[in-house]
Amino acid sequence: MSRILPDPNPSPRKGRPRALVSGVASDSHTWNLVFLQLVCEEEGLDVVNLGPCVPDELLVTECVDQRPVLVVISTVNGHGYREGLRVVPKLRARPELADVPIVIGGRLGVTGRREDGLAGELTAAGCDRVFDRGPEDLEEFRTLAATVAWTADDAAARAPVQFG
Repeated sequence: MSRILPDPNPSPRKGRPRALVSGVASDSHTWNLVFLQLVCEEEGLDVVNLGPCVPDELLVTECVDQRPVLVVISTVNGHGYREGLRVVPKLRARPELADVPIVIGGRLGVTGRREDGLAGELTAAGCDRVFDRGPEDLEEFRTLAATVAWTADDAAARAPVQFG
């Protein structure tokens, strides 16, 4: 007996702005990515979840192809700082992504404690926001996702309609 499993990345719902959620190349954790996907969906975004262990080139290609209104990079293994410094400038180098908010969060360093300098360097590299305070960042992330969804919906509603 064969079973039909649901598509893990169903086609986007028409009209909903899209977020792209991704892990970094060295991070095999998935629960964080599923959680962030659910938060983004609750706030009105359609989500393409690339999953864990995403090579930089694939992340850049998918961001260009998918045209998200928000890019969310998450890490649990402690290498987010180094990998963020490497991949975010690659994303920012693409003109199509120049105005797209890029956020990164999770366990950014391997020391096991928050390191203030890491967030500043990631922001300087092109991140719009760094979430490195753990659960206390959740409401701020939720507000960001809702704001991005609302802003994208509002911009789409104001776009002129063209007739054939």
